Amino acid sequence: MAKSHETTSRKPPGLRLFKGAKALRNYQTLVLVLTFLAYTCFHMTRKITSIVKSELDPQTKVGSAWGRLHTRDSLNIGWSPFNTSDGSTLLGEIDVAFLAVYSLGMFFAGHLGDRMDLRIVLTIGMIGTAIFTALFGAGYWLNIHNFYYFLVFQMIAGLFQSSGWPSVVAVVGNWFGKSKRGLIMGIWNAHTSIGNISGSLLAASLLKFGWGWSFAIPSIIMALAGLVVFFFLPVSPDVMEMDIDDVEVNSDKDTAKEPLLEPGQEVKHKAIGFLEAWRIPGVAPFALCLFFSKLVAYTFLYWLPFYISHTLFDVGGVLGGVLAGHISDRLNARAITAASFMYCATPALFLYRTYGSMSMMLNICLMFITGMFVNGPYALITTAVSADLGTHSSWNGNSRALATVTAIIDGTGSVGAAIGPLLTGYISTESWSAVFTMLMAAALLAGLLLTHLVCAELRGKLSSNGSKVVANAQTTCSDQV
Repeated sequence: MAKSHETTSRKPPGLRLFKGAKALRNYQTLVLVLTFLAYTCFHMTRKITSIVKSELDPQTKVGSAWGRLHTRDSLNIGWSPFNTSDGSTLLGEIDVAFLAVYSLGMFFAGHLGDRMDLRIVLTIGMIGTAIFTALFGAGYWLNIHNFYYFLVFQMIAGLFQSSGWPSVVAVVGNWFGKSKRGLIMGIWNAHTSIGNISGSLLAASLLKFGWGWSFAIPSIIMALAGLVVFFFLPVSPDVMEMDIDDVEVNSDKDTAKEPLLEPGQEVKHKAIGFLEAWRIPGVAPFALCLFFSKLVAYTFLYWLPFYISHTLFDVGGVLGGVLAGHISDRLNARAITAASFMYCATPALFLYRTYGSMSMMLNICLMFITGMFVNGPYALITTAVSADLGTHSSWNGNSRALATVTAIIDGTGSVGAAIGPLLTGYISTESWSAVFTMLMAAALLAGLLLTHLVCAELRGKLSSNGSKVVANAQTTCSDQV
């Protein structure tokens, strides 16, 4: 079997080499656990600022649902410079700056990830994020009230955060073939919601000791997790001297694991270029689809406390990600699945806006459904689709395109994640109905952008079914003769 990438990756110092099907399953389980832990920590630290906002600016409503339950006292005067009349604006600028740097950094991180040891890239990203998140919180003990101190450290934290997603998707993609990738990654992608929820709970529970602790403790946890990743994460079967083509993982022959590389196939060892990755069929449509999908998802993430806790949206998103992954595996149709979910998200948003205020139970049900349809394709595109396209047949299954393609898709989506909340801040001052009109239009556009790919998948299925009918007819005629 040809090697999927060069010898830039090395065996983690904490692991021993084992052979056989059982060893492969153990390595795959370890990869899922460690990458799940890593990205849970990324989202845990990312969520802190939205919880602490209520402590920095008592007047802010964004992200305050958890924070108001855990403030130290009812006389909280906030933290300068955020406790002024423009405090919400300053906090909003920090959010936008973080997302802007994160989305730009994503493109460079993916390019770097295909050229370096992913274990090292991920470790640096985790420890770097921990350091600069802690430095943001250090402003509490150092009594710092300079806006640019907080802005700069949050931007640097965003830069380190950008290394996480391309790295974890590339590592998981190296270990799992396409046949069940959607379901596996759909379940695995629950780390996003678990990170959001755990980050909210941990940061909120620490507010009573002072808001600096809400940054310090999660940062320590993330740094420790980064060390675990460094010592134990195997980035690919090649690093562990395993040939997955020779190992039977699934006892069901009809659903046997599809390897990333065909047996005996020669691949290009050179890492793919940025512009070359954009030209891979499907990358641009899925990237633009994710732009509008994340615009909707992050608008809810940052503005949802105006309505109800974001937890329901996250829980619905977990189910949506699993369903989208499972359905796309069963149908072998990523574009059809993603587009269908986005088309369903449009009426779900309309129903939530129209009927969500009628009762708490109805609000909860509609919020759950909306989260499922919005986050389902978001999870599918950022995981299984990115991994599929990163080993596209046009590059002979070259897995050294994984991080670059993942970065392009999620980086483009992150631009939408930055624009959505920013636009909402302006539009909501005029009308919340206008905000929901924007979100419904974005969801519809996300689905329409996949039209060409949906048609291609439908043509492929019709052609395949037609071939089967002809083959069956020929077999019947032969039997009769």
